[in-house]
Amino acid sequence: MATLTEQLRRFNYTRLAGPILILLILTMMVLPLPSVVLDIFFTFNIAVSIIVLLVGINVRQPLDFSAFPAVLLITTLLRLSLNVASSRVILLEGHTGPDAAGAVIESFAHFLIGDNIAIGIVVFIILTIINFVVITKGAGRIAEVSARFTLDAMPGKQMAIDADLNAGLIGEDEARRRRSVITEEANFFGAMDGASKFVRGDAMAGIMIILINIVGGLIVGVVQHDLGAGQAAETYTLLTIGDGLVAQIPALIISTAAGIVVARVGTERDLSEQFLGQLFAKPSVLYITAAVLGLIGLIPNMPHLAFLLIGGALAGLGWSMERRERTRATTVAAEQAAAPPPPAETAMTEVSWNDVQPVDLLGLEVGYRLIPLVDRTQDGELLRRIRGIRKKIAQDLGFLVPPVHIRDNLEIRPNQYRILLKGVEVGQGEAFVGQFLAINPGNVSGELPGQPTTDPAFGLPAVWIDAARREEAQTLGYTVVDASTVVATHLSNLLQTHAAELLGREEVQALIDHQAKESPKLIEDLVPKVIPVGTLQKVLQQLLAEGIHIRDFRTIIETLADHVGATQDIDDLTSAVRTALSRVIVQQLFPGENELPLMALDPMLENVLLQAVQSKTGGGLEPGLAENLLTSAAHEAEQVEMQGYNPVLLTPPGLRPLLARFLRRALPQLRVISHNEVPDNKSIRIIAVIGGSRGQ
Repeated sequence: MATLTEQLRRFNYTRLAGPILILLILTMMVLPLPSVVLDIFFTFNIAVSIIVLLVGINVRQPLDFSAFPAVLLITTLLRLSLNVASSRVILLEGHTGPDAAGAVIESFAHFLIGDNIAIGIVVFIILTIINFVVITKGAGRIAEVSARFTLDAMPGKQMAIDADLNAGLIGEDEARRRRSVITEEANFFGAMDGASKFVRGDAMAGIMIILINIVGGLIVGVVQHDLGAGQAAETYTLLTIGDGLVAQIPALIISTAAGIVVARVGTERDLSEQFLGQLFAKPSVLYITAAVLGLIGLIPNMPHLAFLLIGGALAGLGWSMERRERTRATTVAAEQAAAPPPPAETAMTEVSWNDVQPVDLLGLEVGYRLIPLVDRTQDGELLRRIRGIRKKIAQDLGFLVPPVHIRDNLEIRPNQYRILLKGVEVGQGEAFVGQFLAINPGNVSGELPGQPTTDPAFGLPAVWIDAARREEAQTLGYTVVDASTVVATHLSNLLQTHAAELLGREEVQALIDHQAKESPKLIEDLVPKVIPVGTLQKVLQQLLAEGIHIRDFRTIIETLADHVGATQDIDDLTSAVRTALSRVIVQQLFPGENELPLMALDPMLENVLLQAVQSKTGGGLEPGLAENLLTSAAHEAEQVEMQGYNPVLLTPPGLRPLLARFLRRALPQLRVISHNEVPDNKSIRIIAVIGGSRGQ
């Protein structure tokens, strides 16, 4: 018994509200209800419609009221079941008088109609036309178009989410949340499109029920209750019109709520804030409107009081807003004037080391129009994205990237930005606050009007477009990103490219200190007693320059400890570390593959290159040989990429450092690995030969 009591106490009774309400609605259609119960349900229907309207007015995004399609269906069923129940009572008890169907129907009939039945019929028809032709039809059309555009824009939005995720601007949880929002938007507008058909059907059903009740009431009153035709028509028509108005007014309220919800444009403010903030925001508009109303009010035979009263009220509102703005501006100016002036410098100020400005390792300079992107007081989106980039690079590469120092620069163009590495520009571009960059991934279905440009990060053709064309661009297949994402993606790409230059002695020491917390004995025995910090730094820089992450810092330290006593050559030490990291390298280049599709050197070319390396004549290649090698490598790499493979060249261990350095500048997409770096459990398949007949 105690267990059952505990279970009943823990049971969530709110889960029963939905099933009970649906059962009550269906029950009303088949069981007769007394007039008192009908009054309660009619009142409940009116209350629900008012609640739905107020919720629709106060939502900030359509998805904040994602249950609205289901609410629309349930309220429609509720109205129809009440129509059925009230029709039964009207036909059974209508001969007894106007109060036969309850006090609510009688009150609506007398209050809204009075004693003129013809006016009641006209009012009911007008309300039905407004609901059916104007509000419901318009809301259904908006939902239909929104659902279509939302579905068409889903691929572009998904690509934008994937781009932000790959650039490190968002995490997996945020990407999953955004994808869920996109799916919910499509489902919501699709459901609203379907639910609007219920409301239109409800309006048609209301008209048919009125006709049936009037005709049926005449027949029942005259044939069964011996009433006169005039008395029967008056009684049953009064009850029927009252019943129709009681149902039609909540339907009108619900339809209005539906139109408000689907017509909302994405904003962080509710309808009242958006309405007042945009319609009555400019005093000049209020002054002009007041002047027009005043002129109309002076025309003879016009209602002077109404026009002059409203015109004066608008003029007063505009004057009040203008005075408030002047007061705010005066207050700000006074606060700035009261601020203490900077200390005056004397002519004999001594020069100190404070006058020597250090060079920032990483810098971002922006034109004055891009300042809102990096201004903390304006909630600069770019600041959060840069933090996300540094976190993503730390997770991918294995070390902390130095902070990015941001400053404005009035010497560059207003929309320009520059990315600096050790004070030297390594990248620059333009971004436009409030606009979006539509990037053509190569498969768009149309052209967009705007300012043509090139994506600064990857060199793809793109167009700067206005915010109003964002949905259109996504529908056409463009990847659409905002200005802060453009700058952040460009910065992320450059940081990945120049990772080796960002790894200084300070960053290496931070790596050592971090590893010492996990493996204190390893660091104490090897660094710097066995492995000099300078040697460790150069090896790590070579690994980063060749696209290898350094997250497995322990393996790198242990491998260097085994080989640093035999050689101090950085290339040899790096080759040893790469061999130890062979599984990591292959996993980066060929994730999940057991057969590795690789490029190879022609045997004759390989022998010539080995002889050149062994001769040590300047450490380089003969110009003619270098040109032929580069031409053949570029051709074969392009062919391999067209086949859908990652271009990777397999060479003997002695050739790998030379070829990696030689090919890195001209063909950064071509990776070079040695035979020693192929794990024993992987097989090799040669798909192209450099210097062979196909490369000539």
